[in-house]
Amino acid sequence: MSAASDNQGALVRADAARLLARVVFDGVSLRAVLDARSTRGDARDRALLAATVYASSRWWLRFEAMLKHLLERPLPAKARDIHALLMLGMVQIEVMQMPEYAVVAACVDATRLLGQPRLAGLVNAVLRRFLRERSALHERADSDEVSRHAHPRWLIERLRADWPRDVESILAANNCEAPLTLRVNRRRCQREAVIERLAREGVTAQAPGHLPDGLLLGESTDVSRLPGFAEGHFSVQDGAAQQVVDLLALESGQRVLDACAAPGGKSAHMLERADIDLIALDVDAARLQRVNANLQRLGLSATVRQGDVAHAESWWDGRSFERILLDAPCSATGVIRRQPDIKLHRRSADVIALAATQARLLRALWPMLAPGGRLLYSTCSVLRAENEAVVGDFLADQKTVRALPIAERFGRAAGAGRQNLPGNKGMDGFFYALLEKTR
Repeated sequence: MSAASDNQGALVRADAARLLARVVFDGVSLRAVLDARSTRGDARDRALLAATVYASSRWWLRFEAMLKHLLERPLPAKARDIHALLMLGMVQIEVMQMPEYAVVAACVDATRLLGQPRLAGLVNAVLRRFLRERSALHERADSDEVSRHAHPRWLIERLRADWPRDVESILAANNCEAPLTLRVNRRRCQREAVIERLAREGVTAQAPGHLPDGLLLGESTDVSRLPGFAEGHFSVQDGAAQQVVDLLALESGQRVLDACAAPGGKSAHMLERADIDLIALDVDAARLQRVNANLQRLGLSATVRQGDVAHAESWWDGRSFERILLDAPCSATGVIRRQPDIKLHRRSADVIALAATQARLLRALWPMLAPGGRLLYSTCSVLRAENEAVVGDFLADQKTVRALPIAERFGRAAGAGRQNLPGNKGMDGFFYALLEKTR
């Protein structure tokens, strides 16, 4: 290996340590730090950096327990980048199965690039001790459920209470990398044509039977570089999110509201399925820019509007909707395998506040639904407090609503709805409840 490539390895690890520190210590989302960094370096370095930061976030709570035993005293706050560097070094060795001593050497060099040359000896000693004692360290980590599962204790306890028979499988699924799922834009191409075009580029894709528009790719890749992406032939969307449109049973001519639309994947899917009059609403103006960009790439048109559901006077013209989608803001505990930083950022108290918001949005939207119309309440959460409890309370309080049955393929029964658990059929955790207005 050349000196230049050695130095590049150190540069990538130094960058990864800085980004990881922002995720862990500043609470910045993984997506945000990687989006800000995505244009620097060549494709291979960008891929390594992203994989490292994702894996380190996913396994932070396990390797943090090990690091505590490897350090004689905690690192000072000003050495947080070195803290992150040690963590990612262990993860690259143990999880990513990278060459051990190459990782150690690159991390030592990265210490100097991070402006902490005096800690180079510490980094070298800690990582080499990890190599010697890794079996004992793993055994010790397995003795506590937080480090064993790399999940915060509050979440493990909630999952155990909500899904006692499934808690182990949910935790395991959350620690696996999610498959890359595409949604074919049926207005622009056929699914088989996309499969054939990708195959010519050496990309394997399969058409799952439970997703009429879905494709599962054999491995993760930069989809923006795939043939057909720029032409709007497909988008990235997990299968559980794709099933939302199946439940809405859209018909051409209907007036439809996507109440929390950003970044626009479900709005686009609805427009791909039927000729509807769609309002894509979101409270966040910045995120609505992504909705517009996605619709433009896909060749679709909707009324994109900023507004707060709870303040209808600012955006609603008083005409009712035949269909409403409330994909409510939630804890995102069903998509941890895609967003592992949720394990580091979410707190138990957040769930209480989110459930209150969900109930408020549901109540605010109900007067906008036409008699005989349907509202689909969905979340990417697996917590009952955000799902069946919210819907159950609404059904008990509202006299003009009935819950419609949902087929078993959408998940297991959960109150008046269905819950898909993470990993089932390769999909994310997702809740659905279909509500009809009786008068």
